[in-house]
Amino acid sequence: MAETKPVVQKVDPVWTRILDEGHLALKDEPLLGGLIHSSILHHRTIEQALSYRVSLKLASGEMSEQLLREICDEAHQADETIAMSARADITAVFDRDPACHRYLQPMLFFKGFQAVQAYRVAHWLWKEGRKDMAYFFQMRSSEVFGIDVHPAAKIGKGIMIDHAHSIVIGETAVVGDNVSMLHSVTLGGTGKEEEDRHPKIGDGVLIGAGAKVLGNIKVGNCSRIAAGSVVLEEVPECKTVAGVPARIVGDAGCSQPAIKMDQTHLD
Repeated sequence: MAETKPVVQKVDPVWTRILDEGHLALKDEPLLGGLIHSSILHHRTIEQALSYRVSLKLASGEMSEQLLREICDEAHQADETIAMSARADITAVFDRDPACHRYLQPMLFFKGFQAVQAYRVAHWLWKEGRKDMAYFFQMRSSEVFGIDVHPAAKIGKGIMIDHAHSIVIGETAVVGDNVSMLHSVTLGGTGKEEEDRHPKIGDGVLIGAGAKVLGNIKVGNCSRIAAGSVVLEEVPECKTVAGVPARIVGDAGCSQPAIKMDQTHLD
């Protein structure tokens, strides 16, 4: 008789922590029991929980939650980097947002995190050639979360979008890993030009509230864009830019501005 090999369960520290926090939250606030059970405790994996949460948020009279969940499940099964990036996003929000005290919070309450996860599924759809469905995800995300991210944009992992009102990220934009941005940020074009027309944001960049980065320009790694700035020219690595139009006003002030989240202009 052939020997039966034991099933090895993968260790998932992020998901284990979310489950533990879910049980504690249930004790602290029993009235949220339905939400916590349906969104967290009912699921065996973080992939299942993400699919449920995104589909629940984006469902409408035009597209049912069940159909959207099937699409999200398909995306997660086909591309494991979607959930891996989500884990990095959760950790980033917890580490950088002083209002985040538990890994559970982004999953349940933070629309910036939820919008990024909806984008990740939309981006998978876009790469699969299912562009109309990808546009549907973009439209519903804009309606529900107030964030407009083109599904063709390329966004890395470890992303933190704080407050998340009025974020716009264009079709040919690229956002690196470990980037932090605040509300009302635009990564846009400068007119009706076609082809490659949006900014390329490096790793570890901090983009302050209301900043506009326009055109096919590069923002170097670990740089810092001050709140309200309009960036029209390339930004070197490890520099701070501010103003309208933005100019270099000093060094970034630290090695990891996106993690430190210091938005002052002074070094």
